[in-house]
Amino acid sequence: MIVDTVLNNAKAHLKGEIVDCSIAIEEGKIHKIGKETQMPKSDLKVNLHNLLVLPGLIDSHVHLRDEGRAFKEDFISGTSAAAAGGFATVLDMPNNEPVTMSVEALKNRMNLAEKRTLVNVGLYSEFPTNLGQVSALVAQGAVGFKLFMGAQIGGLNHDDDQSLHEGLKSAGESGAVVAVHAEDKALLMANEQKLKQAKHNGPADFLFAHSEEVEKKAIQRLLKASDKTKTHIHFCHVTSKQGLEVIGEAKKAEKTVTCEVTPNHLMLSSAEVRHYGMMAIIAPPLRDRNHQEALWSGLSSKVVDSLGSDHAPHTPEEKSASNVWGVKVGVPGLETTLPLMLTMVKKNRLTLPRMVELLAEKPAQIFGLKGKGKLEGGKDADLTIIDYKRNWTIDALKFKSKAKFSPYNGWEVTGKPVKTFVNGGLVMDEGEIVAKPGCGRVLRGGQT
Repeated sequence: MIVDTVLNNAKAHLKGEIVDCSIAIEEGKIHKIGKETQMPKSDLKVNLHNLLVLPGLIDSHVHLRDEGRAFKEDFISGTSAAAAGGFATVLDMPNNEPVTMSVEALKNRMNLAEKRTLVNVGLYSEFPTNLGQVSALVAQGAVGFKLFMGAQIGGLNHDDDQSLHEGLKSAGESGAVVAVHAEDKALLMANEQKLKQAKHNGPADFLFAHSEEVEKKAIQRLLKASDKTKTHIHFCHVTSKQGLEVIGEAKKAEKTVTCEVTPNHLMLSSAEVRHYGMMAIIAPPLRDRNHQEALWSGLSSKVVDSLGSDHAPHTPEEKSASNVWGVKVGVPGLETTLPLMLTMVKKNRLTLPRMVELLAEKPAQIFGLKGKGKLEGGKDADLTIIDYKRNWTIDALKFKSKAKFSPYNGWEVTGKPVKTFVNGGLVMDEGEIVAKPGCGRVLRGGQT
């Protein structure tokens, strides 16, 4: 037998250990992992020179924009950033223009992505106005539903407890995960109104408005609304000690609950807002260091299930408004997440197996991404290849993303993604995109 590709002299992460091996790839799948002498003949041989091979990383929380917001990011630039950052699969949030919340909008977005994506892309939907369409959206291929509790996005009236319960129930009956941005809208709006009336318009005021209580209250309300449903709730970008405690208690009560944190909330605290100003305005916001340490503890205790970048590209003008209430929230993260986490591995804040679990294994499990998340024979040949010892400096001007700014600009990091294979094909090599748009796949309902 002659296979497509054999990667020799690899150090692969297999079942929590680093193993010297070779990897054979055939028709987009991992054909075999073993010694070089056990490999079949191949059309192409690649010497990895002892580089570290991880299962293709998955970012389950990105905003790829495109369509009406293509000036900020589009599928080509966003998935180029993903490949450059070592991600083989990303899941795209639905707060687009138009909002992804109907079968037609989802189908159109899938068709657009198929022609432009360089990595595998799954698409969330917002809840439709008519909950009878939930099953049709799942059948069309939505990887989950997103619920923004701090604002009215999509068709579900989440201010009404009964409507919220019915929405969660419909998603659960369709087998779909509900990813939640947990901020209590009523309390958030009340906080904002007080601050605006007092003409408090600075970055610190934003943090006050989006308080820890805003997050905790929303998490508690969501969990109560999910009672007597079969719904898997996945809390996005959890930021507070109190929020994690509530989620931890829900897990002990055997609720179907998972949660994510972002590198931003692990690496930066509210103290950095004074330094970075409007650039550091994200939602939920950066917290005090005691909350930051609680998140790290959550990683260790496994209350936290996954890491997501919350890649949120904006224009420089949108991030530099003089009034904090006019600033677009979020920063790009696809090209900084992996090097930041590898640096934390180097500093012994995180183990490599735990990092792989957070960025590959658990996202694949949570969202039912079959064939992904592990290096095993028969799995998809999505591979993230890393120079584990390389020291380098983050330079936002070199991002593949259209958003060429970052609070991590100029940071010294250790560990760099140097090759990204997607479905068996080399997409990124030493920072350069070497494949053509359309080589990635659109994932439909967790199917690869």
